[in-house]
Parts: sequence; C-alpha cells; structure tokens
Amino acid sequence: MDRQECESLLMRHGVKSTPNRVIVAEALSEAREPVSLSELEEKIVSIDKSGIFRTLALFRGHHLVHVIDDGSGSARYELCHSEDEHDDDDQHLHFYCEVCRRTFCLSEVPVPEISVPQGYEVTSTNFVLHGICPECSRK
Repeated sequence: MDRQECESLLMRHGVKSTPNRVIVAEALSEAREPVSLSELEEKIVSIDKSGIFRTLALFRGHHLVHVIDDGSGSARYELCHSEDEHDDDDQHLHFYCEVCRRTFCLSEVPVPEISVPQGYEVTSTNFVLHGICPECSRK
C-alpha cells in the first residue's frame, strides 16, 4: 500500500491521519507476515518504541490491526483489511512454525464459527496452528 492508500484506510477506520500513524500503517502493509513490536522498531527508526506501541494500541481499538498471540512470548501485529472500525470481516487462521519461529497468515482459511453458551460475548478470536512450515519441511 502506498501513503495515500494507508491514509484512506486510516480514515475508513475513524483514525486521524498523522505522519507517524501513516508510517506504522505502511510498515505493517509492507510486512510479508505478522510482525512483533521489536521488528517494527527495527524497521521504523524515526519513531520510538512507545510511539509505535501507542499507535498499535490505537489501531487495535479501531479494528485496524489484528494482534496474534502465537505462543512465542511476543504479540505479533498485522494490518486488518476490514472496511470499517466496527467489524473485523477479514478474520483468518495463522500458522506458527516451531522450527523457524515465524508466524504466517492463512488468509484463505477463515476462522470457523464457534457457538458459545448464552451470556458469553466473544470480542476477539485467535486461531493459531502450530507445526512445521513447508519451507522448513523441505530442509
């Protein structure tokens, strides 16, 4: 995504476009797979860790990022491509490779519908499969 597309995505999600927010959105859009805060820090040298973290927290509140807990001990973030700030319509599964320790989006595999007992309200889902990725399997 270019700068203009990032600004448009921010606007659709009710997030005011600022230079730092656009930089974080661009970094997330360029990532091939979900990234950790420290990986974003390495990539974005113009913004300090707390600024990146605050931006990610804001993005999360507006359904602009998915936060993935893959069991590695650090949250990973990916840009959410839903159309508005009220709904995550692009939920999908993730795969954590136990060999290379990377997390992959399985965008083509939607999160299955889960029924919960009456009185429970689901606010987010986190489906992560663990195993060995195709690249590591070939080695």
